Amino acid sequence: METGSPQNTGPDGPQGTIEAVGTEPVWIALPPGLLKMRRLLLVVWLGLIALAAGLLPGLLAGPAWAAFALPPLALMAWCWVMIERNWRSWRYAERADDLLISRGVLWREETVVPYGRMQLVEVTSGPVERHFGLASVQLHTAAAATDATIPGLDPAEAERLRDRLTELGEARSAGL
Repeated sequence: METGSPQNTGPDGPQGTIEAVGTEPVWIALPPGLLKMRRLLLVVWLGLIALAAGLLPGLLAGPAWAAFALPPLALMAWCWVMIERNWRSWRYAERADDLLISRGVLWREETVVPYGRMQLVEVTSGPVERHFGLASVQLHTAAAATDATIPGLDPAEAERLRDRLTELGEARSAGL
């Protein structure tokens, strides 16, 4: 059994997840690039809103009206902390028969996707994700409720995970 931090290397790749029966899965956290990307997007969008909310009324109606920039700035400070809490809540684990995805701060959600039920495994990366060197893995199953996504992975890890899940899915579905 492999133990220790999620950064361990193992026989299954850079973050192998061999485990004994009845033990806790080895959880793998998302890389910090996702947190950096989300915080930058927060600053850009709420910064523009704060600028518009304070500058326009301040110029048109007087300097006291520039205080309208304060609520977006306060929201930005609150969201800065919440984005990190959300990022820390995301993790995934590869087990012998299924993939676990856990997320959520207030409402914890854990999705179990059996390898034999996977129909499609996609790796996607939009322009902002590509700029930050990130990719997402999306899993599709026959039941729409069990479709799952793992955001913000390193592209090499996303491709490794896609190939491994596809291989395991083909092996498991052959027995159905």
